[in-house]
Amino acid sequence: MTDHPFGEQLVIVADAHLGAVPASVEEAMLAFLDAVPDLGDSLLINGDLFDFWFAYRRVVPRKGFRVASALATLRKRVPIAMTGGNHDRWGDSFWDRDLGIRFGPDGLRLQLGAGTVWALHGDGIAEQHWSARLMHRLTRNPTGLALFRQLPVDTAFRLVDRMSGRLADSTRDRAVLDRAADAQRAWAEQQLRADPDLGLVVMGHTHRPALTEPSPGRRYCNPGAWMDGLRYAVATDTSVELRQFR
Repeated sequence: MTDHPFGEQLVIVADAHLGAVPASVEEAMLAFLDAVPDLGDSLLINGDLFDFWFAYRRVVPRKGFRVASALATLRKRVPIAMTGGNHDRWGDSFWDRDLGIRFGPDGLRLQLGAGTVWALHGDGIAEQHWSARLMHRLTRNPTGLALFRQLPVDTAFRLVDRMSGRLADSTRDRAVLDRAADAQRAWAEQQLRADPDLGLVVMGHTHRPALTEPSPGRRYCNPGAWMDGLRYAVATDTSVELRQFR
């Protein structure tokens, strides 16, 4: 089910992986957040905004401070929703309670105009390698997460710095990436066929921009990766457009 209406023109961005990309990518993200009210009237961050984010009860990552602060400022102007990705779904209550951002670690349904949007990052659906599937299970395991929370913060973040590249399948093999993108698209289109209430399925994770309309007025969109060309999308209940920020 959807909550109250979430605007008429939704700006969508995913896969920035801030903290593991050049400083220029973060600077561009800050400029983009300043520009969002001119691009639409609501914002969806669809996972992996950060290369790693884990909110302790009283501590949040230092690397994400500037962007989190910018989001808090933007939230006063437009509603913001955020889904968790395989690098940053452990937000605890920070986004909802402290910033007023609607946060869904495993996905969200939003009412956009007269239509319904299902947003989810997409990890665990299109993985093409056993190691990625294993990491997907480990990072969702409640016992493992509870144990991680007991580690001293500096120790925990040093551990993550060592293993960050393994939080997903980091292959550069084009054929593997093509198979993952195709599998994701097929899965999303099946959800659109199965649920007559859905007008748009939004996913990220594969870093491949995609836009299909398997039946009139019912669309699948992957905005592509912000870290790769500053990609984003803008959607209404009748259209979706893939864009690049310049």
